[in-house]
Amino acid sequence: MAEESSGEKTEEPTAKKLADARKKGQIARSKDLGTLFVLVGSAIALMMVGSSLVDSLSKMMARLFSVTRKEAMDVHALYQVVSESVSAVFSPLMWIFAIIMLAAFIGNTMLGGMSFSWEAMAPKWSKLSPLAGFKRMFGVQAYVELVKSILKFFVVFIVAYLLLDNLFDQILSLSIEAIPLNFNHAVEMLLWMFLVLGCSLIIIVIVDAPYQKWNHTRQLKMTKQEIKDENKNTEGNPEIKGRIRRTQYEMSQRRMMSEVPNSDVVITNPTHFSVALKYDPNGGGAPVVIAKGVDEMAIHIRTIAKEHNVEIIASPALARSLYYTAEVDDEIPEELFAAVAQILAFVFQLAEHKKGQAKRPKAIPKNLPIPDEFKY
Repeated sequence: MAEESSGEKTEEPTAKKLADARKKGQIARSKDLGTLFVLVGSAIALMMVGSSLVDSLSKMMARLFSVTRKEAMDVHALYQVVSESVSAVFSPLMWIFAIIMLAAFIGNTMLGGMSFSWEAMAPKWSKLSPLAGFKRMFGVQAYVELVKSILKFFVVFIVAYLLLDNLFDQILSLSIEAIPLNFNHAVEMLLWMFLVLGCSLIIIVIVDAPYQKWNHTRQLKMTKQEIKDENKNTEGNPEIKGRIRRTQYEMSQRRMMSEVPNSDVVITNPTHFSVALKYDPNGGGAPVVIAKGVDEMAIHIRTIAKEHNVEIIASPALARSLYYTAEVDDEIPEELFAAVAQILAFVFQLAEHKKGQAKRPKAIPKNLPIPDEFKY
């Protein structure tokens, strides 16, 4: 009770809590994971399309610097020159943008998945509060971001230093290489350095991604009372549900008891079990269980049967078998046909005897043909 009254959020968030948070745009996100994919994607895009882009830029510059006086004085001709120049660089630029956008999409949806929320896009006036701003500036999350920024600085600085140290001789040799080979070599080195520096953020992501997932779950943790309230709202009040179940059970019991007077025979344990059977000789089906019960319910079934002159036959083994293998309104199992047939034959002959139309039937055998797997 003390733990519940304290309101401590010690319980893991439920599926509904997580779904509601996702609708509000509250999902686990790692900015560093998105940055990593964007930087690496940019480097790969430049490596794949960079040479094509350089050729296109060269052609564009050559065309623009070769504009004649006649073309410069003609608006339509000048428009044609600009269109040709832009078309030359359009395709490689689109490929670079497409690769970067794909990398950004993968990086930003890898951790928490894709989510679109109008509620998250709506302006929040609470963010304009100076007090809330100070809390964010000096909160735990701010300290975490500060530590991450310092860690990123040192990681990138160390990787950049190691790259320059390893490539120092190659950088110096660029001055003695022939043009334009030295230019191509420099661009190639820059791209590989850019790729390695981008990949250095993997060290940050390995720490940040699990932390963001853990922090997201921590922020959504619930108290025991919140879980109880949620269960009440989603599944209904347990007390009301229990009352409904009790009412349904009582109604089914009353309906079952109302069928007992229509039964042909009640087979008993004779004290603990009672099973009422109904058989329609013209229906072509097997006997049907129309009521069954144990203990007090069994006594109640026998009482109603006596009041309506329904035959009550004591057969402990058969009563237990019928109770455990057949439900109300179901036909009896085929394996018990022979045993029940002897009971019904005795009951029907006894009814004819009472009318004076037949001799008194022989007593029912004590050992009825009940398979071993149906003995309880």
